[in-house]
Amino acid sequence: MMKAVSIDRNRIRSAWEGRISGCQLGKPVEVLSIMEGRDSLITYLKKANALPLRDYVPLIEKTLVDIIGRRSCKGFLHRSEPDDDINYTVLALMLLEEHGLELSTADVARAWLRLIPGGATFTAERAAYRTLLERAEIGFTFGTEPGFDLVECADNEYSEWIGAQIRADLYGWVCPGQPDVAADLARRDAALSHKDDGVHGAAFIAALGAAIPASKSLTDAVEIASAEVPETSGVAEAISFGCSLVGKPDAVKQLHERYRDLSPVHTLNNLALVVWGLLSGADDYSAAVGDVVAAGWDTDCNGATVGGLWGIQGKPIPNHWTAPWQGRVAVTIAGVNELTLNDLIDRSVAVANRLWTRGTSVD
Repeated sequence: MMKAVSIDRNRIRSAWEGRISGCQLGKPVEVLSIMEGRDSLITYLKKANALPLRDYVPLIEKTLVDIIGRRSCKGFLHRSEPDDDINYTVLALMLLEEHGLELSTADVARAWLRLIPGGATFTAERAAYRTLLERAEIGFTFGTEPGFDLVECADNEYSEWIGAQIRADLYGWVCPGQPDVAADLARRDAALSHKDDGVHGAAFIAALGAAIPASKSLTDAVEIASAEVPETSGVAEAISFGCSLVGKPDAVKQLHERYRDLSPVHTLNNLALVVWGLLSGADDYSAAVGDVVAAGWDTDCNGATVGGLWGIQGKPIPNHWTAPWQGRVAVTIAGVNELTLNDLIDRSVAVANRLWTRGTSVD
């Protein structure tokens, strides 16, 4: 078993910076990657003279990237533009501020109804949101029982897609050395909209974020976090496959061949890619996020996840990634428009310290 380690403000800072920067890197090309495939993504990056990808995506006007992601492109980025990947990280912070270790799936559901616009939800989250609106008693939002079994929210066709995985990071950041605690929190969150590998992927990412500060290497942390998922699960296989590709020049080709029948926003393909990208770029943030985004599929999600996990190592994020967004973090959460990086760091450290003093360490 691991032992809990002390809270490190620099790790929390780098985790936020890494996640936000990775998200903004992948954001302009997300729709291009998902709708048109990796070939179109690579064609764009080549035309933009942006390979290997080691900085924000350059803008080519009158393209899909221009229509969808201009404000997150190089030279146009002045703040972290709103994105569901960052919305859910901030929401996880708010949930832990309010509920701590007593967080329940019902608490997550109430927070969605109060704070997340329906239009800012997608796939499994939107399906779960719709079920909440249709089935929940009016008073549920304000603390009464839902009036139906919340498990029904996860009964949707997207329940093993990537949504829960992108909501899990902060649970790991605030539980350093406590991967089992982090994974448990992530499962409670994930259960609102996901099942099976959808939940296991979230548990793994949270556990990995908790294991990294207490591990000798990222490889060791991946092995420790893997204990939080069933050995026979698709997630366990995806983790193993991602690890096996490190150092192989045709890694991305193998990933796309292995998972060619999955949705580009499924948990398994994107998780294998995240593991490969993180371990391959263990000592180089720009390579880690750049290569995982250029590999395709869900680019903003993978850039964010790799970026946050890389950052929780405590290594500084290069200035050319953080300077453009000026510590400004825009979100689409009710009552919140824009936050500062320092505020998010302060609040995350405070939550972590509160959980720590409650005696959550593992013997």
